[in-house]
Amino acid sequence: MRRLTGRLGLRTRLIAAFLLVAAISAGTTAALTYRQARTAVLKQTQDTAVATLRDQVEALTTTLPPRLPALQSVVQEIARKGKPHPWTVFAEYGDLTVSSNGDGQTSTVVTDTLRDQVRAHPHGAFQRVVQDGHPMLAVAMPAVFGHSGVQQDTGLVFYATMPLSVEESTVAAMVGAARDGAVPALAIAVVPALLAARGVLRPVRDLRQAARHLGRGKLDTRIEVRGSDEIADLAHTFNETAVELERSVEELQRAEARARRFAADVSHELRTPLAGMLAVTEVLDEDAEHLDPDTAAAVRLVSTETGKLAVLVEDLMEISRFDARAAELNPDTVDVAEAIHATLRRRHWTDPAQVYTELAPGVRARLDPRRFDVVLANLVGNALRHGGAPVRVRAYPEAREDGTWLVTEVADSGPGIAPEVLPHIFDRFFKADSARTRSAGSGLGLAITMENVRLHGGTVRVANALSGGAVFTVEMPLEAGA
Repeated sequence: MRRLTGRLGLRTRLIAAFLLVAAISAGTTAALTYRQARTAVLKQTQDTAVATLRDQVEALTTTLPPRLPALQSVVQEIARKGKPHPWTVFAEYGDLTVSSNGDGQTSTVVTDTLRDQVRAHPHGAFQRVVQDGHPMLAVAMPAVFGHSGVQQDTGLVFYATMPLSVEESTVAAMVGAARDGAVPALAIAVVPALLAARGVLRPVRDLRQAARHLGRGKLDTRIEVRGSDEIADLAHTFNETAVELERSVEELQRAEARARRFAADVSHELRTPLAGMLAVTEVLDEDAEHLDPDTAAAVRLVSTETGKLAVLVEDLMEISRFDARAAELNPDTVDVAEAIHATLRRRHWTDPAQVYTELAPGVRARLDPRRFDVVLANLVGNALRHGGAPVRVRAYPEAREDGTWLVTEVADSGPGIAPEVLPHIFDRFFKADSARTRSAGSGLGLAITMENVRLHGGTVRVANALSGGAVFTVEMPLEAGA
């Protein structure tokens, strides 16, 4: 039942519920009306028959014990005056039985139960029975003798029986009329059901549309509040929530902009003094061999840390440009194999025992050469530092439904990456070993790699190879700048 309800729409369920209530109401009303009408029809017939028979019996003048011819004449006279329908009248006095139809037999409609009732009720009794599938009414009226205000039973009882076919037809016609009226009523009930469903579903649709716009970033979305019911309260609550959400997002955006501006300003201001410091440390490095050992060690340490700081500042400025959406793609058509070899030569990674390549020849791609160089250098350098040599660089084109893609893989020969580290490997400043507080890199290399790949419209992912070692896979459209 729950699955069926889930498949039906809210409109269908509302209309079905409305029609169900209407059907139950119509059925209950028809049943009560039928019951009251049937009771009224039968009661009127019964009262008329009982009163008529009582009046005729009370008006009789009979001698006791009655004689057969006289009693036969009496029952025939009563039968002629029967109403509201023709009667068949029977009279019983001890063993003497006469009937208006002349057969001298009492009908089976007159039951022993009716005889017992009439003995206990001197004012008469009646009973409805079914004979051969037809409803019948039997009325019993005793002939009593009144003396000094006291009525005494004479032992003579008159029974009148009559069919209730007319009443049955009347009740059946009423049932048919109720049934025939219920079907159009249910059909007409569809109209208010549709109107009610529309009145309920319109604000629900508005709320759904507004929630969809809100989810797409249109934080100024509001719903028109109509009326003062629960749906209006819901719309008002939605608007209040949207206002608070817009205010919170705006505050977060301002805070994020301030943070980006701060990082960019700090990085920019550090570049000038760092340039001077790097120049000084280069001179000190050249003269370090002429200094005493302690001073030489201090000079080399300062030179190393200054270089790390310079790299960190450059990476921070690069990240700031990505955050500010200021990074631009300058695509050019290049030979992929030649671009990869150029990157390795510039970093002096030409020893096959250290880095070897498996490159598809003649593959030309449209990409940003500088950013592709940064991506490849970061991945290979990361593999050499944290994985292990030899590092394999593989590049090949792959045809897909949405075009041809350039796939570049960088695999190391190390132990791989811990499963709990894999989801965070591209996070900024993330270090797999929390105890390793110092490293040769800035901690932003893989984050910058991911941003550069995204700028090309591609993706980068990492996984552990079955044979061991980590594999970074970069996928970019072959025509990234198109």
